[in-house]
Amino acid sequence: MMKKLILLALFSFVFLYACKETPTNPKISTSIAAVGTDMAENAVIYEANIRQYSPEGTFNAFTKDIPLLKELGVKIIWVMPINPISKVKRKAKGDLFTSDIEDPAEREKYLGSYYAVSDYKAINPEFGSLEDFKDLVATAHKNDIYVILDWVPNHTGWDHPWIYEHPDYYTQNEAGEIIDPSNPETGASWGWTDTADLNYSNPAMRTAMIDALRYWVKTADIDGYRMDVAHQVPVAFFEKATASLQEIKPVFMLAEAEQPNLMEKAFDMHYAWEFHHLLNDISKGHKNLTELDAYLSKMDTVLAADDINMNFITNHDENSWAGTLAERMPAQKEIFTALIYTLPGMPLIYSGQEYDLDHRLKFFEKDSFPKTKGAYFELLKKLGALKKSHPALNGGKSAAAYKRLKTENSNIFAFKRGKAGREMCFIGNFSNETQQVQVGYGKLYTDYLQGETLYRENAPIELAPWGFKIIIE
Repeated sequence: MMKKLILLALFSFVFLYACKETPTNPKISTSIAAVGTDMAENAVIYEANIRQYSPEGTFNAFTKDIPLLKELGVKIIWVMPINPISKVKRKAKGDLFTSDIEDPAEREKYLGSYYAVSDYKAINPEFGSLEDFKDLVATAHKNDIYVILDWVPNHTGWDHPWIYEHPDYYTQNEAGEIIDPSNPETGASWGWTDTADLNYSNPAMRTAMIDALRYWVKTADIDGYRMDVAHQVPVAFFEKATASLQEIKPVFMLAEAEQPNLMEKAFDMHYAWEFHHLLNDISKGHKNLTELDAYLSKMDTVLAADDINMNFITNHDENSWAGTLAERMPAQKEIFTALIYTLPGMPLIYSGQEYDLDHRLKFFEKDSFPKTKGAYFELLKKLGALKKSHPALNGGKSAAAYKRLKTENSNIFAFKRGKAGREMCFIGNFSNETQQVQVGYGKLYTDYLQGETLYRENAPIELAPWGFKIIIE
């Protein structure tokens, strides 16, 4: 009996020692298919501003609406930064920090910028708990939606632990003082004075950053990242970081930059900034369709076949600082919305856009918007359904073909896209005057939004000012 007990004890010791010494590579358990090359083909991405999405401003208030986002064809949710915000040099208004405001009640209103992170591995308590965030991700996965997290790799807030524990992680001036981010060409501050610039010449800092990135993939099962000001961070870092994340699970990576070399190894998609500003200029009459044609032709040579543009007409920066769609695209947002869905790339919806958001959301204070469904919500719903179901709108790593259709009318922009033997045609009137255009196809086609049948023999189609049609087989 004693011999058996000794053998059992010895076995237990060996077993426990082996378990301790064996490297672990935790498998992520999820209810959604792993990110793959075809995931982005028919995807719509949604930017979730948790603070402003609801009166509560919490993860839980947002989570309950995830099934509604699925109705809009949303396939990826990009959640703005969820980390705690620094209290030191916290932004208030103008050039003021909260410490500059004497009235306690007034000072309390200002919650600071999401992009002044005080701890990469913690949750901003105004949004809820870690469990609340994990429930958000799990709910999205149950609805066949992926979640990517907004990350701030270029800088931290002024009370991040690294400030005190590892000052060498930061860029310093000649006096040895940590500085805020600055323009590398001129040395002038970008004005992000509530943040401290990270030093990417320090290998230890890079390692710590990758460790923090891995934490959220392993802990909360997120599906990738949107990287803030990606153009200010070395490409080599992102390539190493993405490779490290891929060891855990396949991820989807979005760069806040318009820099094709970032997509060679590190990122799947970047911002179509030039396209965004071009649409704003066309809406104001400052540019015309010739410039749009030139841009699309340039994309054929600048981008690789598997590079993805994120097409957008608004986002958190544009809404708060540049203006609402009503300000920037009065009576034109519908045609530009249809354009970002039908051209190659992935369309973005920003929180509140689906409800025809008509004011600039506050950036450093609590705000919200009414959730009243209207005609614009229904347009997004129809466009999302078409994006999801019609291969001619594929816009990912195996995008549908694009062909510009010639018209004799300089105010008409028309193009055709096709894949898997199916076609889609967009025809838009980019002017303030009613225009006519002849549509000849040789077979039966359908006006998708109106549900009307079009024939080759039809008389010219009349398009109202800034009117458009999406024609499908």
